Amino acid sequence: MVDHEVDTTAETAVADADGFDRGVRAEAADGVLARVRAGAGDLTGALRRVAEHVLSDPEAATRATIVELAEGSGTSPATITRFCRAMGFEGYADLRLGIAAESGRARLAGWTVDIGREIQPGDPLRRVLDQIIAADTRAMHDTAALLDLAAVERAAAAIAGAGRVNIFGVSGSALVGEEMQIMLHRIGVAAWAWNDVHEGLASAALLRSGDVALGVSHSGRTRETIEMLAEAGSRGATTVAVTGFSRSPLAELADIALFTASGATTFRPDALSARHPQLVVLDLLYIAVAQRIHDRAHAALRRTAQAVEGHKAAKEANP
Repeated sequence: MVDHEVDTTAETAVADADGFDRGVRAEAADGVLARVRAGAGDLTGALRRVAEHVLSDPEAATRATIVELAEGSGTSPATITRFCRAMGFEGYADLRLGIAAESGRARLAGWTVDIGREIQPGDPLRRVLDQIIAADTRAMHDTAALLDLAAVERAAAAIAGAGRVNIFGVSGSALVGEEMQIMLHRIGVAAWAWNDVHEGLASAALLRSGDVALGVSHSGRTRETIEMLAEAGSRGATTVAVTGFSRSPLAELADIALFTASGATTFRPDALSARHPQLVVLDLLYIAVAQRIHDRAHAALRRTAQAVEGHKAAKEANP
């Protein structure tokens, strides 16, 4: 049965649509399901029900009329229209074509594993491995569809010209941040990774204009990371966020935001599912930085490789 929420909460629905539009709208049809998946957590009320309904069965959405989709999501045709516009489409017909094209590409790419099923205690490891690979692969493809390459370019330019780079993150995000710090350090970029809020705040307070602070948080709501990035920004540093939610406090705080998708599954927490997409984004950012400082990076890599050559030779001689 179709509800009439649109009539009583129109202002809230419009606000949600406008915010969603600003955060994840794209001009092309590519990655529409990824954008819905990434933005669903930020929507409320009727618009969120539409997103959840579309994600639950994308192929069914391509076959349904606008009235049928409204009935299935418990909303109204007007809400469906607003949702389509938030996604960057003029109307429902264009949205259906976008989803259909993406679903077709997924089938052609060999999406044969149903990653929505739970892994049972008695499942063989081969099936478990297939589930993990399928979930991670989809998340990385979705991240590629979401990623704003112009934003990556701006972040890379800032890091390449920075006197100092601070990387902030806690828990699992700290591990991702430490990987980025190691990569930047190897190409001669002065970078530090901080996961303790006291030490991180103290370091952030010493940043200045021309420096860069990068905060990693899938939810974008980790208080410690937000505090450290905010302190860095208040000192004039360029702030970069790597997060899965466009309307999160971390994303709104940062000068540059890079968004990731996660392959949410029943067998792995969302934050853990985001690990590989985060690494993909940071790998891309690292390469973009190295391209900008090619001669310096090449020389640094050569010197660092020579510095550890003796230890590598010792390990090979004594495995």
